Amino acid sequence: MKVVEGSSALRKETAQTGGAGAAGAGRPVLTVGNFDGLHVGHRSILDTVITRARALGGPAAVYTFEPHPRRVLRPESSPRLLTTLEQKLELLEGAGIDLVIVEPFTREFASLPPEGFVREILHERIDPREVYVGYDFRYGRDREGSMRTLTEMGPHLGFSVTIIPEVTVGERDVNSTRIRSLLEEGEVEEAAELLVRPYAIRGRVVEGDHRGRTIGFPTMNLDPENEILPCAGVYAGDLTLLDEGEPEAGSRFPVVTNVGRRPTFKDSDPMLAEAHVIGEGFDAYGRRVEVSFQYRLRAERRFEDVDALRAQIARDVEEARKRLGAA
Repeated sequence: MKVVEGSSALRKETAQTGGAGAAGAGRPVLTVGNFDGLHVGHRSILDTVITRARALGGPAAVYTFEPHPRRVLRPESSPRLLTTLEQKLELLEGAGIDLVIVEPFTREFASLPPEGFVREILHERIDPREVYVGYDFRYGRDREGSMRTLTEMGPHLGFSVTIIPEVTVGERDVNSTRIRSLLEEGEVEEAAELLVRPYAIRGRVVEGDHRGRTIGFPTMNLDPENEILPCAGVYAGDLTLLDEGEPEAGSRFPVVTNVGRRPTFKDSDPMLAEAHVIGEGFDAYGRRVEVSFQYRLRAERRFEDVDALRAQIARDVEEARKRLGAA
């Protein structure tokens, strides 16, 4: 998958290759949006884009923004994001997208009127053959751009526009806000249904206070890169090593992960995520990992003493083994 930083860079590259485009295969079939989470609603749009691109022989392209527009325009109300840019790009590639244009979002860029966005950005810089957007797509200065403007201007500029209808699960719209609420409630299995995968966070394993080791259950303490942790509780999932080392990158292990403040030891601890590898452990200090949350085993709670906590963790590990099918 080709990643281009900004539509102006794409235009320059296209000019240098004689109109072949950054993916080297002519005019793209395009979709535009933030695509935080790459949930089932997003995938409906992506599947359509990919199918049309394959039929027409051009690249399937995504035009997205970094940082999130609200982070620039209204930081006080900016949503916490479900995916990092790294995760988003990997998910787009896995879905079959050929080209991603990541537009640096600035106040200057945001000041473009809707007509300017359609003409100068979509038409002159990207030059798509077809454009597919979600039913709630807004664009241009103060989000003034309407579907009517886009569908009227597109054909005059040489590209068709198709609006993809909303996707519902459980008779409710699928959107990133709904998924965030589910994670805040610890409903990771329902969130996974909307994401089409378990929710996962990435981060570096950092030095902790070694409390887990003293009670027989050593943990990896994460410094999360993601902005959202599920609500406090104990979860079963997988840990994947992301960078080089031993075990090798890509190795995956079943884990029990505690998210919370560890109230048995101290009430004032910050929210932490610490994962215990089921089975034989290994040293991963300093390495980047991804931890998924497949099942919520229980809420976090305070125990009378360390022995009671140790006994409960042993039960958590056995329950996780069963849920994950771990040997």
